[in-house]
Amino acid sequence: MSKVLVIAEHLDGRLNASTARTVSAAQALSPETIDIVVHAADPAGVAAEAAQIAGVARVLAVANPANAHAVAQVLGPQVAKLAAGYSHVFGPSTTFGKDLMPVVAALLGVNQVSDLMAAEGSHTFKRPIYAGNAIITVEAPAGQVVVATVRTASWPEAARGGNAAVETVAIDAALPSHTRHLGLAAASSDRPDLQSARRVVSGGRGVGSEENFRIIYSLADKLGAAVGASRAAVDAGYCPNEMQVGQTGKIIAPELYVAIGISGAIQHLTGIKDAGTIVAINKDPEAAIFEVADIGLVGDLFALLPELEQALQ
Repeated sequence: MSKVLVIAEHLDGRLNASTARTVSAAQALSPETIDIVVHAADPAGVAAEAAQIAGVARVLAVANPANAHAVAQVLGPQVAKLAAGYSHVFGPSTTFGKDLMPVVAALLGVNQVSDLMAAEGSHTFKRPIYAGNAIITVEAPAGQVVVATVRTASWPEAARGGNAAVETVAIDAALPSHTRHLGLAAASSDRPDLQSARRVVSGGRGVGSEENFRIIYSLADKLGAAVGASRAAVDAGYCPNEMQVGQTGKIIAPELYVAIGISGAIQHLTGIKDAGTIVAINKDPEAAIFEVADIGLVGDLFALLPELEQALQ
């Protein structure tokens, strides 16, 4: 029987929704047990939150001052030590997971399965290639631990209502001294996190300028949504690159995605394939975005958005 260890992603004392999505992927294996490990300087609060995810047997809390920040080279040796006794080690295919899981795989001497989007067996998985235009089936060797990143856009959040036991665990692993956390440079925002938000409003090249991009923020505030952008908008300097949605940006799966002034390049569509409802606003009726949109509105965004905001009052 499979035993799965899920690596919790958290920030500022709050569990990221990617963890519950990773648990969903673990549940697809019908394993004997699913455990979550929380690495932090003080993991108590995050561990208690993780314990509420349904289907989780135990939450392992690893307290260490070195774990105050998510540095892959520091967390990797601890996860590799803890992996003994587990058949699978899963992490989210987010910036956090893409940084950490290759380190774990290297320390365990195994190949990593990336962007797991479906499980056909304990060691057989589907993952996207060619910007999501093709899906391949990969099979991991049966005699070794499976280290995988989970494509969070392909999995729903696992239900809440669990009551897993929280256990404090001490891990005797040699931590590197040559890698340390110096600081985090990131834009601060009161809006929801782009990668886990249920509603997202994105702007593209059609918005025209950084100043005009304020209308995207305004609509997002009315909807309680996160803000994204196409690569064209980022490259033009309208907004920072952490807002980019698409093949070379963030892969997201919100319940509602509003694309404003976005033409619909294949690289952008790759990032929103799993969105629930896609709404597109563009003045070009032939724009590719309308081919995937559930609701399309052709017109000048500078005339339509004020009317839409007024209707939302």
